Amino acid sequence: MHNLQELRRSASLATKVFIQRDYSEGTMCQFQTKFPPELDSRIEKQLFEETVKTLNMYYMEAEKIGGSSYLEGCLACATAYFIFLCMETHYEKVSCSTALYV
Repeated sequence: MHNLQELRRSASLATKVFIQRDYSEGTMCQFQTKFPPELDSRIEKQLFEETVKTLNMYYMEAEKIGGSSYLEGCLACATAYFIFLCMETHYEKVSCSTALYV
């Protein structure tokens, strides 16, 4: 019973924090670096901003259009998208890197 009460108490202390998307540069995936007040006593403001900036860099890299993304698109069309059963897209590779960072 004691552990159950502890779990309830710790769950009531948990606060969800939502980091808002930043649409100032269009629909590109990036997040606002505005520090949420809910994190005031839990993390340093500078560390939060650096983390969000790093995540934004990962997403910018994932959405970058270059020769490889054009080739992926051409191969996808030529193979009726079956190519993606055999290989990861550039976006998926960078998403894995982002997940490892988080």
